[in-house]
Amino acid sequence: MLRDVRFARPAFGLLAVLCLTARAEQDKPDTSLDIYAKPGELIDIGAGRKLNLRCSGSGTPAVILESGNNADSMTWSKVQPGVAKFARVCAYDRAGTGFSDGGPLPRTLDANADDLYALIRAAHVSLPVVLVGHSYGTNVVRRVADRNAQAVAALVLLDPPPQHVGEFAPEFDKLDAEDRAATLKVYRQCEAAAQKGELDVPSAQPAQCLRGPNPAYSAELNAALHASKVRPAFWHTVISISENNGALYAQPVPKTETHGALPLLILQPDAPFADAPPEIGKPLEAARQKTQRAIAATSTHGSIIPVANSSHDVQIDRPDAVIDAIGAAIKQVNTQPRRKDTSS
Repeated sequence: MLRDVRFARPAFGLLAVLCLTARAEQDKPDTSLDIYAKPGELIDIGAGRKLNLRCSGSGTPAVILESGNNADSMTWSKVQPGVAKFARVCAYDRAGTGFSDGGPLPRTLDANADDLYALIRAAHVSLPVVLVGHSYGTNVVRRVADRNAQAVAALVLLDPPPQHVGEFAPEFDKLDAEDRAATLKVYRQCEAAAQKGELDVPSAQPAQCLRGPNPAYSAELNAALHASKVRPAFWHTVISISENNGALYAQPVPKTETHGALPLLILQPDAPFADAPPEIGKPLEAARQKTQRAIAATSTHGSIIPVANSSHDVQIDRPDAVIDAIGAAIKQVNTQPRRKDTSS
């Protein structure tokens, strides 16, 4: 997860606000998290590439958890056990993160959506599935639903990021581009160090790339997290997604996007920009509200669920709200006529 990546300077653009999707939650090692020190099941999705999949529980429809930007399956550590009490639920590491192989560049939204659908098929998950996405992951699951409507039973979206912020702050796009360029410069230094094997050498690595061991985790988990970040594939992925996100978020929700009568639940936390200065937080919030209303309107069964006492990381701050929303989505699905999987 990106909690182990530092930045060279404070940044308040959209990239910085929405890419830091996780943080330490414990004051002392929590050994229950040690399951994330090892891969779950490595699934071959074709072309010799494997993605790490972690499944638990039973029941239909199955639930697939899609992480935010640069995060991995560990971000769902508070949600997956709760969902597993009433459904089959799977989280995975997107290409280049966690224990998953890297993927062909560029890592566009389409590339990640194709990977997710290929994983679901290769793992023989029963269709249709409930897709749950956080942050950038909400774009991924929506794209899967666009392309494979019969394979998706419902969408649960955790705080979809604001799009077209420039509508509310004309100077935002310029500031965000400058911030993105500065951040990418740091990323590329880390990528170069990873390619030379220098991220494993404290005296050689750029100081802004990796944090030290997290006291909230065991030595085994810290070692696994470190190993995932010193891979060149991780930095290739971080850079490529960051490069593509500028264009993705600069545009409004496409007017052509439609999800018919698909159950679509949006969890909207009350404090996603608490740390942003007012001149940035206010337009971000205005754009977030408009973006999420537009996404909800893409389905006749779209709804927005306010979530109190939560930052952008709803799955960490309010896992109970996420679990309840997934349960509600499954209840909606099970009261509708079941669609058969007609995909090949």
